[in-house]
Amino acid sequence: MNELFFLVEEAIEGGYTARALGEAIFTEGETMDELKANIREAVHCHYDEDAIIPKVIRLHLVKEEIITM
Repeated sequence: MNELFFLVEEAIEGGYTARALGEAIFTEGETMDELKANIREAVHCHYDEDAIIPKVIRLHLVKEEIITM
């Protein structure tokens, strides 16, 4: 696997959550920089060998907005 995709959402209580698509990896962070560091750490913890760690991590950012009438 060369790439790993994460779905990133703003958390209701503040900060961000990220979950990998197709892998059991989930993490969170108060800022985007903290989230990125936590994603790197979670990916390294998930894969046992450095040889199988994805070379690219893609973040798909989702922002939900509500418009009232």
